[in-house]
Amino acid sequence: MFPEYRDLITKLKTSDHHFTRLFDKHNELDERIQRMEQGIEPGTHEQIETLKKEKLLLKDQLYGILRKAAA
Repeated sequence: MFPEYRDLITKLKTSDHHFTRLFDKHNELDERIQRMEQGIEPGTHEQIETLKKEKLLLKDQLYGILRKAAA
């Protein structure tokens, strides 16, 4: 996610607790969605779609923080 901001992500993960929480939550959702899609964890299509929307909102928030920090 956001390879162009790799160094900034590393920096923010050590200095910005809010960013770190959002980043970790995004990764947790990504893993959970993958487990559901693979049938490892139970989940309906609707539940998966809801989690994908939540993950996308987190990604948008992370991108906003990255753009602001890069400016």
